[in-house]
Amino acid sequence: MVTPGRSCRIEPRDGVDVLVLEGAWQLAAARPLSLALDALGPGLGRVSALDGAALHGIDTAGALLVLARLRAAGADAARIALQGFSPPHARILELVRERLPDTVAPAPGSAPGALARLGASATRLGGTLLGHVGFLGATLVAIAGLALRPGRLRRRELAAQLAQTGVSAIPVVVLVTFLIGVVFAYLLGLQASQYGANIFVVDGVALGMTREFSPLIVATIVAGRSGAAFTAQLGTMKLTEEIDAIRTLGLPAEQVLVVPRVLALVIVLPLLVFVGNLAGLAGAMAIASLMLDLTPQTFVERLAVALSPRHYLIGLGKAPFFALAIAVIGCRMGIAVARDTRSIGVNTTSTVVQAIVAVIILDALFAVLLQRMDW
Repeated sequence: MVTPGRSCRIEPRDGVDVLVLEGAWQLAAARPLSLALDALGPGLGRVSALDGAALHGIDTAGALLVLARLRAAGADAARIALQGFSPPHARILELVRERLPDTVAPAPGSAPGALARLGASATRLGGTLLGHVGFLGATLVAIAGLALRPGRLRRRELAAQLAQTGVSAIPVVVLVTFLIGVVFAYLLGLQASQYGANIFVVDGVALGMTREFSPLIVATIVAGRSGAAFTAQLGTMKLTEEIDAIRTLGLPAEQVLVVPRVLALVIVLPLLVFVGNLAGLAGAMAIASLMLDLTPQTFVERLAVALSPRHYLIGLGKAPFFALAIAVIGCRMGIAVARDTRSIGVNTTSTVVQAIVAVIILDALFAVLLQRMDW
């Protein structure tokens, strides 16, 4: 009885099942050939011989496909007789059959458990943190080298980054912090007005905006804006092999590409926080005048009493550390981009998440440290 297939069939001959191969069994047709073997079903396990008289051509990929499928079905691929093969085709089959024991099909693995997934995630997180720490060290060494050789600083690139990360970020920083100041003062005013303590809204807004909210919000904006831009820019440069070209010229990529971006962000972020402070207080002043009957003059007079220089200096002092974390993460993730466009998007998204988490963790550490110091 004949079992039909596409490019192959099983024929019973002299009491044994023979697999007849037809056409070209080569790598280019691997998919349809695999489907043709699947169509033969469990009959492959009973095959005792191969007939290649109708073959037009066969390569090692086609031979491996046939022999591996026969072995997987239960047939003894090492003892299957070859019939009708031309000498070149027979040599290919024999060569593959000699190497067949070395090709072991991977055992189907079970899905990892919760503990295994947790361990894998912890391992990836540890590798990421170690990479960031190492990159931070290399960046600080490169910046320290500028003290010995200031001529290495790329002034034009630094100026361009100052404009991109600082000047162009002012509108969005002003808008967001102004609205945060409005909302913060409004919510405090709803509670304070019940007890006739409207004037103390100025105290809460002044301390909250200058010490915590403005640095944190501005750093989050910069992480999503400049941090992502650093990763996208450097990732694209790596994809187009511009970074390799810079290194081929004997120039350190960290000195040329990373240091100007890190320095620019460290310089710019405290200035943006200061702008955010002003915008947030202006928003609070506007809503206090409309809702709490606090005139701008009264607001400013109370602000001078309630806001100690220590508080806004603490907020400004956090900014360089936030900037350093954002810039290092953004640049490192950009240089770590793989050589495909998908990796740029993945690393850019990861940069934003990592930078925001790093800013929040640093802010929490500052809060604990300053509390211990009674500041």
